[in-house]
Amino acid sequence: MRKMSVPKIVFMCIFALIGIICILYGLKVHSAGYGSAFFAVWLALGIFFIFCTWAVWFGLWMRLPKWFRIAFIALCVVCLGFFAVIEACIASRINSKGEDNLDYIIVLGAMIREDGPSSILKARLDSAIEYLDGNPGTKCIVSGGQGYDEPCSEAEGMRKYLVEKGIDESRIIMEPDSMNTIQNIRNSKAIIDNDNAKVGIVTSKFHVYRAVKIAEKQGFKNVSGISAYVVASYMPSNMFREFFGVVKDTLQGNM
Repeated sequence: MRKMSVPKIVFMCIFALIGIICILYGLKVHSAGYGSAFFAVWLALGIFFIFCTWAVWFGLWMRLPKWFRIAFIALCVVCLGFFAVIEACIASRINSKGEDNLDYIIVLGAMIREDGPSSILKARLDSAIEYLDGNPGTKCIVSGGQGYDEPCSEAEGMRKYLVEKGIDESRIIMEPDSMNTIQNIRNSKAIIDNDNAKVGIVTSKFHVYRAVKIAEKQGFKNVSGISAYVVASYMPSNMFREFFGVVKDTLQGNM
């Protein structure tokens, strides 16, 4: 029987458990049809952890040059630290409620289906309704174009939902051309045409940090976030995916 130290056994058990959890979670996300193809990242991460366990068990890790092992561990530590910093930034805005008496709120679009808003968009709209009910002087911009698999523009679908829920149609402004967050905010800014207006961005709680930073980059001087509910079991996947969104938009100069 292979003799192994207690720390090494603990390491293997932890990595194997993490790998199994990642794979099962990825399958859960995939089965729910939630998060597009990002479930594959969880599967890949799970396979990586299981491979590390296998490499330690069969002694492959110790056969690698010492300099490589040190460099690999150092790289992992740096990457984990970077990941933790970005995730902390994202988490800092997940419970944003926005200021009272904003001039405008902008509801960022998401999938519209034949039977109405998707669950993630419905949550954003419900947050917008709650805010509008408490702040009767605020106008609402609904922003989102029409995807190839959507029956109408996201803006039109959102307008219908808000009106059905009792929001006065005169308070709703449609922006039906945007296809991503950058365009949502840029096109909405053109409608507002006032850099000093007090504006709230209504979006899913994991997306608030990036949306507000993009708005600030585009010239909004008084902008805050209004977070919408997300199913708790899918928050890990959303937070993980948002990490890549923040990195991408930072590198592209969007935020």
